[in-house]
Amino acid sequence: MLKGIPPILSPELLKVLCEMGHSDRIVIGDGNFPAETMGKNAIVIRCDGHGVPELLDAILQVFPLDTYVEKPVSLMQVMPGDTVETPIWDTYKEIVAKHDARGSEAIGEIERFAFYDEAKTAYAIIATGETALYANIMLQKGVV
Repeated sequence: MLKGIPPILSPELLKVLCEMGHSDRIVIGDGNFPAETMGKNAIVIRCDGHGVPELLDAILQVFPLDTYVEKPVSLMQVMPGDTVETPIWDTYKEIVAKHDARGSEAIGEIERFAFYDEAKTAYAIIATGETALYANIMLQKGVV
């Protein structure tokens, strides 16, 4: 055990977060996200049984968001015509605001298939058990 490190961050995940450099991206995917398919060139970390909000909050305690881009946090846009509600996004906004002075201004949206394309270039993808739809989120690392 380490002091000051959220216990949900496994040694494998901590190692990956530490290895990442400025501008590298990590995806936290919901339970429906094709992590293994998108992560063929990335490190895929399984966090089954955990939701995205708890992982996001823990990661942002140790992970600086990029200050050189306007939107270092990206959400997957709801497909046009899809009637899915995304209340989890409000939770994300609260979590980001807790860890970054820009708050919800640091969060942008990316069209679904463009999100997949970006995810294929991510350093790592975390596969979660999150059941909310459109709960995928991508973080771009900054500097300390």
